[in-house]
Amino acid sequence: MNGHTAGDVARGVNRLLMQEGFSPILEFTLANGRRLDVAALGPDGTMLGVEIKVALSDLKGDSKWPDYLEFCDLFYFAIPPDFPDEYVPAATGLIVADRYGGAIVRPSPVATIHPSRRKAVTLRFAKTAAERLATVLELTSTPVTAPE
Repeated sequence: MNGHTAGDVARGVNRLLMQEGFSPILEFTLANGRRLDVAALGPDGTMLGVEIKVALSDLKGDSKWPDYLEFCDLFYFAIPPDFPDEYVPAATGLIVADRYGGAIVRPSPVATIHPSRRKAVTLRFAKTAAERLATVLELTSTPVTAPE
């Protein structure tokens, strides 16, 4: 492998998802305590989840990824370009990404989240994103005012 890190893949995934109209955040904790590497909200409320793998041993030893599915309409594994994709579960979507961008190589099957779960996960997503922005603004001492 060429030394791609999970951070490199996450950066490319973020760029790809924003190009596709999604709003991504990293390391999003679900109500079941599992943490998605990337969660993204689509313009129509679609919830997309991504699990990043850069080591084959990590992928082969991962038995927790099915726990994400009940919280996602779309679910992808994201891997670097030199990763052997034949080991990625066939019942999931596949993104190949590096630090500069990414591509959807295999579309995700579409699931439908129960409406009450969708509301809860969307509210958690919004709260997480707002708190992270507030923290960044606090750390940078950047005042934000409403346009007049």
